[in-house]
Order: sequence, then structure tokens, then C-alpha cells
Amino acid sequence: MISDIDELKRLWHEPLRLFRLSNALRQKNCRDAVSFVINRNINFTNKCIGTCRFCSFKHDKTYFLTHEQIIDRAGEAEEQGATEICLQGGLAPEMMLEDYCGILELIHRDFPRMHLHAYSPMEVLHMSRNSHTEVKETLLELKKSGLGSMPGTAAEILVDSVRQKICPDKLKAEEWRQIIRAAHLLGIPSTSTMLFGHVESLEDRLSHLMSLKAIQLETGGFTEMVLLPFIPDNNLLGKMAKGADLLDRLKMHALARVALYPNITNIQASWTKLGREAAAAALDWGANDLGGTLMDEGIARNSREAPSILAADLVELIEGQGKKAVQRTTLYERV
Repeated sequence: MISDIDELKRLWHEPLRLFRLSNALRQKNCRDAVSFVINRNINFTNKCIGTCRFCSFKHDKTYFLTHEQIIDRAGEAEEQGATEICLQGGLAPEMMLEDYCGILELIHRDFPRMHLHAYSPMEVLHMSRNSHTEVKETLLELKKSGLGSMPGTAAEILVDSVRQKICPDKLKAEEWRQIIRAAHLLGIPSTSTMLFGHVESLEDRLSHLMSLKAIQLETGGFTEMVLLPFIPDNNLLGKMAKGADLLDRLKMHALARVALYPNITNIQASWTKLGREAAAAALDWGANDLGGTLMDEGIARNSREAPSILAADLVELIEGQGKKAVQRTTLYERV
């Protein structure tokens, strides 16, 4: 277990040592098992008051899915063996807490066995502000409506000087931490994430990892760490930041494995952000999960990747790296 910042910095500059150590820790934690989940993303609207400079999702032509469209997509997901629906959308100014609860209740009513993984801390803050409710009350209402877990997105980099450059109007780092802690303490687990490869420094990345580790020591509520390399296509931030190269992306998965061990032991390589081949390569750099089939993904993905992948293709990627594919649930139980 390495949590000393200076030692982690030294490791970063010694890729071979970092590679070996991250692989040793992955092997110790899960041997050669690599997991994935059959799920579907439902991005219910792209209407958003946000001003994030890395966003490629918000467009002038906005949409709202109807309840019928949402139910149809959930039904298609169940037919394809999905165990999870992931719900996220833009920060629509007219959406209140009851609207977000209504979507959960709609799916939970017709598909009670489907795990609902929904609403980032920014969305929780947005609905709380719109409905004039406290965050804890908001989370309790969402849980009553069927919320099973939360995506830990909107974290970006948990350093306010960086956030001021890339998402100045988004919730502050401490607000993100407070909402995640509140969710965990109410029995709502979440993922943890990092958006990297833009204007942040190595020190900022390490500060972010240490923040996540501190929360996990307190709550134990993180199910996994998802590394999200910045994609510079079609957004304002891409004009000033070109994104991390492949070695940087692979090293970041390894560094997360080492820095967060043994507190967060699932490290996910996002095939939507990395591309399929690079995500498979990350399995040799400390990652032990390839995320989900998604079926739809509109918020942020590599423009060369289709918005979905077959479970059989994920198995092929995993086995191609000499690993054992394991289907899991959202909370990392084996299917």
C-alpha cells in the first residue's frame, strides 16, 4: 500500500516499475478475472444550463425523452439481459425533484428487478436547488423511488483551481464530496471517477486520488474507480488541451490501482473513452473491469466508437488479453 505522494510521483516517472506493481496488486485482488456488466444508458435529455468546457453533449437542438420512450428502452434492455439501467441527463432548468423521482418510479414499477444507477452529484444538487430541498432529503426521496446507486461523475478533478478553468459554474470540489458522503451514509453506493488529460497537473491528479481514498476510508461506499480520459473533440476545452497520449492513459490506470489499494479495488477501463483496443491494453496496467455494454451513450465517448458493445465482444477483448471474463452486477456480484 503506497499513499505517500512523493513515492507515487516517483512511480509515475518509472513506468516499468509502475506497470509491474499495478499488475501485482491486480493479481492479488482478483487474479485474472475481469468483469463487465450488461446495462443500458438512458440519457433522458440533453437540455442543460451547464457551461462545462469539455462537454460535447449539449447542443442547440434539444430533446426530452417521453415516459413511453424511456419504458421502451428499459424493456429492450431487459430483453437483452441487462441488469442495470443508468440514467443521466443535462441540467434542464424546468426539472424538479419529482420529475427525477418519476423516471425512477416509472422504470421500477415495470422492471422491479432492474438496478437503477442514476443521477450524478451535480444532478442531485440541481434538483435540490430547483425544488428547494436539502440534499439529504433529496437523496432519501430518490432512494424511496428506486434509486440503487449513483454514478460518481461530475467529479472531474477535485481541485477548485482546475474546476474554475474547465467547469466554473459546476459544484465545487467540497460540494461533490459532501453529496457523495451523504449518499454513502444513506446506503446509496456510488462509483468514483476522474476526468484527466486536460489542464490538470500530476499533483492535481494525486490530490484527487487522495480525496477519493479519504472518502472510502470514511464510508466504504465506492464500488469502483473509473478513469475518464478527456476527449478533445467538439468542445471548447479541446481548443486548448489535446488530451493525454496512450502511455499517459495506461499509466493513469496503474497509478490509480496503486494509490487507491486496498481501499478501492475495482479499476475500470472505459472502452467508450479509450477505444476498445486501448481499454483491453489497460487490463495489463492494473484495470480489472471494462464497464458495461451501454447500448446507448451520448454524453462523452470516443468519436470512433459506436455507442454500444455486445457482451460477446467484451468477452473477446478480455480473453484476448489472457484474462477470464466475468459478468457482474452493478455492485460487483457475479451473475
